Amino acid sequence: MKLSSKQALNRRHLRVRRKVSGSASRPRLMVRKTLKHLYAQIIDDSPETGCLTIAQYGTATKGGAGKHHSNVSSAQELGKAIGEDLKKRGLETVVFDRGGHQYHGVVKALADSVRETGIRF
Repeated sequence: MKLSSKQALNRRHLRVRRKVSGSASRPRLMVRKTLKHLYAQIIDDSPETGCLTIAQYGTATKGGAGKHHSNVSSAQELGKAIGEDLKKRGLETVVFDRGGHQYHGVVKALADSVRETGIRF
């Protein structure tokens, strides 16, 4: 039985999530990609907090309504903003969760720009 692309994405994401977990000192940077926008969340998966979302970022803004922002240049800008915000919060390391997407293109551009700000993962 052939899986749909959505089912295959969910299967890959679950496979990644079995191995990747965030904590208070090293939270998880989760990436979600749609056809129009990119979204990222910083999540603390420790049992004490019960999967607490620390911060969320995205390319969807009121000024950019109707435009496609799921491209490499938008990913680089979003990654820089994430890295600067993590520095302000005192976090230097995160765990990268690619969300079942392949590590190339937009996902790779976002990860590389976060690394350029000095965040390690």
